[in-house]
Amino acid sequence: MEAWMDAPRAVREGEELDRDKLEAYLHEHLPGAEGKLEVRQFPSGYSNLTYFLKLGARELVLRRPPFGANIKTAHDMGREYHILSHLSPVWDKAPTPLLYCTDEKVLDAPFYLMERVRGVILRPEMDTAMHPEPAVMRRIGDALVDTLVELHGIDYRAAGLGELGRPEGYVQRQIEGWTKRYFKAKTDEVREIEQLARWLADHQPPEQGATLIHNDFKYDNLVLDPADWSRIIAVLDWEMATVGDPLMDLGTSLGYWINPGDPELMQQFKLSPTYLPGNPSREEVVQRYAQQSGRPVDNIVFYYAYGLFKIAVILQQIYYRYKKGYTKDPRFAPLHFAVRLCGTVGLQAIEKQRLDGLFG
Repeated sequence: MEAWMDAPRAVREGEELDRDKLEAYLHEHLPGAEGKLEVRQFPSGYSNLTYFLKLGARELVLRRPPFGANIKTAHDMGREYHILSHLSPVWDKAPTPLLYCTDEKVLDAPFYLMERVRGVILRPEMDTAMHPEPAVMRRIGDALVDTLVELHGIDYRAAGLGELGRPEGYVQRQIEGWTKRYFKAKTDEVREIEQLARWLADHQPPEQGATLIHNDFKYDNLVLDPADWSRIIAVLDWEMATVGDPLMDLGTSLGYWINPGDPELMQQFKLSPTYLPGNPSREEVVQRYAQQSGRPVDNIVFYYAYGLFKIAVILQQIYYRYKKGYTKDPRFAPLHFAVRLCGTVGLQAIEKQRLDGLFG
């Protein structure tokens, strides 16, 4: 089991931290800190950077914004720390935050520390020997949906997160906001994405109430119990969490959901390991969500199309940073193809008014 535990690697070129400054800061501000500091990096993820710290015998995780990003908007470390500070006492799947630093003299950006949760994470690309058996994969898929339902059932007001978002008008603000972000980060002409943005603006459904939503809920943000992979022990990456329409959260998850029968080009980008045998289809995910939550799932094609559009904009923002030279990560070079693909799939779902069998 140890071989499949999520493990850090060497820090990527251009994303190094000042180890001496960080060690001195931790010794001064982190209770119980002692020993030499070792810094490594968790290699996955496309947005905020995640590092593994070993301070003496203690294991920690550090989160900071990507280099070259606007840290005052989409990469607000204080907001993420605030969410976990209120959520972890009431939900055992939220990691415990430990320290928040606003002094940019330490790492040139705000950052926070949290506990390290040791477990298994299913990445889009992983050793084939790690692939779960189909029956196990099905249980993991069901657990993902059930955990999303569980999250949407949390009393966010009682947790002290009532002021986190503005649920009224949430859908409209999201469509308008992501459209503006796309054009701000635009590099190439992608007709499909612009057409999808117009359709979403013209076909907004009624609001479906408000819950705490994660906004990036997918396999590689879930930590699985090493002894029972169908048991989710932690949910990571809360940078986009807010209070809003829960079906928008479901739509984002569906946007990452690649069925085994989807076209080869969709398979190549491997946004999530949902292509592995045993996974429920997108339609089955929606059916289980409706059954477990008791919430109606009308207009689900809209939410799926929205999920694809949002993912496309996030990828475009990352590609923009790559093209401008703010990051040298080679994973980002082909992302403009994935942006176009998201638009194509979204338009196909709208035309056929379904989630599965879009290109059959």
